[in-house]
Amino acid sequence: MDFAPDTTTRDITGRVRDFLADEVLPAEPVLAAQVAATPGDWSFRPVVRDLQAAARERGLWNLFLPPGGPDGPGGPAAERGGGLTNLQYAPVAELTGYSPKLAPVAMNCAAPDTGNMELLAHFATPQQRERWLDPLLEGEQRSAFCMTEPAVASSDATNIATRIVRDGDEYVVTGRKWFATGAMNPGCGLLVVMGKTDPGAARHRQQSMVLVPRDTPGVTVVRGLTVLGYDDRDHGGHAEIVFDDVRVPAANLLGGEGDGFAMAQARLGPGRIHHCMRALGTAERALDLVRERAADRVAFGAPLADQGVVREWVATSRIEIESLRLLVLKTAWLMDTVGNKAAMTEIQAIKIALPRAVGQILDRAVQVFGAAGVSGDHPLAELLAGVRTLRLADGPDEVHLASLGRAELRRRAPYLARVAPELSTVEGDPT
Repeated sequence: MDFAPDTTTRDITGRVRDFLADEVLPAEPVLAAQVAATPGDWSFRPVVRDLQAAARERGLWNLFLPPGGPDGPGGPAAERGGGLTNLQYAPVAELTGYSPKLAPVAMNCAAPDTGNMELLAHFATPQQRERWLDPLLEGEQRSAFCMTEPAVASSDATNIATRIVRDGDEYVVTGRKWFATGAMNPGCGLLVVMGKTDPGAARHRQQSMVLVPRDTPGVTVVRGLTVLGYDDRDHGGHAEIVFDDVRVPAANLLGGEGDGFAMAQARLGPGRIHHCMRALGTAERALDLVRERAADRVAFGAPLADQGVVREWVATSRIEIESLRLLVLKTAWLMDTVGNKAAMTEIQAIKIALPRAVGQILDRAVQVFGAAGVSGDHPLAELLAGVRTLRLADGPDEVHLASLGRAELRRRAPYLARVAPELSTVEGDPT
């Protein structure tokens, strides 16, 4: 395993780092002022559009797209995105996590659009790509993923109650979804809706996905939800949506009937991995803030940096960041070399370990800041809210733990046979 950044990675990360320092970080207070000045607005503020234009000029657009882009192997990746492998993209995503409210969206690498674009890239028809994928790649519209429902435990996809029923040349969608991120944004034109087409089918063949234009009759955006008190209106919030006999053409089915669960797994796997990559950058932001605070703040006659407990917190946080970064890089490398299925152990491991650890890193940072840490004067409280949400996004920790534990218990080959097969044949003590 060679995780040394190649020439492409060094070039891209250098340009992203300059973009953050020159334009993104100085724009953070501008965004806050623009949001405060327009309290009823859920759309992108002017500063976001300015940053998007700057990112495109710097060649930092759609970098999440893998080699081949949406056109498959050999496609014009350079024209649609960065064409980066997972291993190349990991440090790029980490850098964007340093400013999670602005950097990802400025580079058109923000959820939920990235996951929806990947869905369309892999499973959409050419006509669907032309109508929906192209505008998303150009940043001309936003999208939302409608899976979670308020009335059921949606981490179990078989619980989903929304119905998608074929009626001639149309599908009729009926149900209620919530936490559809980005759907409050008036620029959101596409809702990717998951529901049941055949409740009597095999457990993982009951669900399908349809593409629903947000302005379709019967679609009602009920309200914007909050996450630990934050409404996230700067990027389009999180909507509760009712679908009341919503009719769309049968051609709006994504993939085939019964493919919904498999497509959701394909989307949510890499999707939360991108979240984990970004969370590393958030942890680095927290440590930078702690260093500044510890140097300037005096308690009990000495700077906080001289307090033993603060040094221990900082050391622990550094160890966790470095350990988790190695696990993320290994996971990305495995995804590139052996595929997502073979890398499932590592994928599930980082989904569990990283949000938990970064949450603890942010919690320690809040403690160093004291009352200021939970205020709006510093970004720590909002960063903590975002990272805490990752332990629910794309499935709660418990689901990933259960799946990983089940797979681990099913292993038949002993450790030595798997890791060093030559040792398992040595007579006597293999050490």
